[in-house]
Amino acid sequence: MNKLRKVCGWLSSSIAGIRYLYQFEQPVDWSRPYIICPNHSSSLDITAITLMVQNNFCFIGKEEFVRNPALGIFFKTIDIPVNRNSKISSFKAFKKAGERLQGGMTVVIFPEGKIPDDYPPRLNEFKNGPFRLAIELKIPIIPVTCIDNWKLIWDTGLETGAQSGTSHVFVHKPIETANLSLDDADKLKDQVFGIIDRKFKEGNNFAPDTVEIG
Repeated sequence: MNKLRKVCGWLSSSIAGIRYLYQFEQPVDWSRPYIICPNHSSSLDITAITLMVQNNFCFIGKEEFVRNPALGIFFKTIDIPVNRNSKISSFKAFKKAGERLQGGMTVVIFPEGKIPDDYPPRLNEFKNGPFRLAIELKIPIIPVTCIDNWKLIWDTGLETGAQSGTSHVFVHKPIETANLSLDDADKLKDQVFGIIDRKFKEGNNFAPDTVEIG
C-alpha cells in the first residue's frame, strides 16, 4: 500500500507540476522505526512525507479521511483514523500506533493536529501525544519542516488556489528518547516545536550540494 501511495503521490504531483526537494541534516537510518513530526499547512505535506520516508510507515489522521476519495483507501487499510474530539478514540489510535511502532513501522503524526486557520501560516501549539508515545516506547523522533508547501497549496487550495512549483522540505536529525522519562515530555515537545519553528521562519536557504530530489 505504501508503494501504491508513493506512485499516486508522484504521479499527481508530476501532473500538477510540483517537485520536491529534501535536505537532510544528517543521513537517516531507515532500518529503524521513527515517529515523524512535520508541521502542517498544506495538503501537499502528506505527499511530501510519503515520498520522503524510505521504510514501512503509516499516518495518524482525522477520521474524516476515511471518506476521502483519494485518502480513504489508505485510512481503511494501513493508516490510523482518529476522532480528535474523543479521548477514547485518541487513546485507541495511539495504542494502535504503539503496536505499529513496536512492530517496526514508522508512524507519521502532525503534532499540530490539523491545518491551522492562520494565513499566512504560523506554527500552532503541539499536542502531547507523539512525545509521550516516543518516550514510552523509546522511539526516536524526526522533526520535519515543510517550508513552503503553503505557497503552492494552502490547506486544500479551495480558498487561495494552487500553483505549480518546488516544495522544499528540511529533515532534521533524529532526536533520541532512550534516556528520557515521561516527565520530559513537555520539554521534548517544546524542543521539537522550536526546531521546526526556527526553520519555518528562516525559510528556504538550501545548499545545492546537500539537496536530495524526490
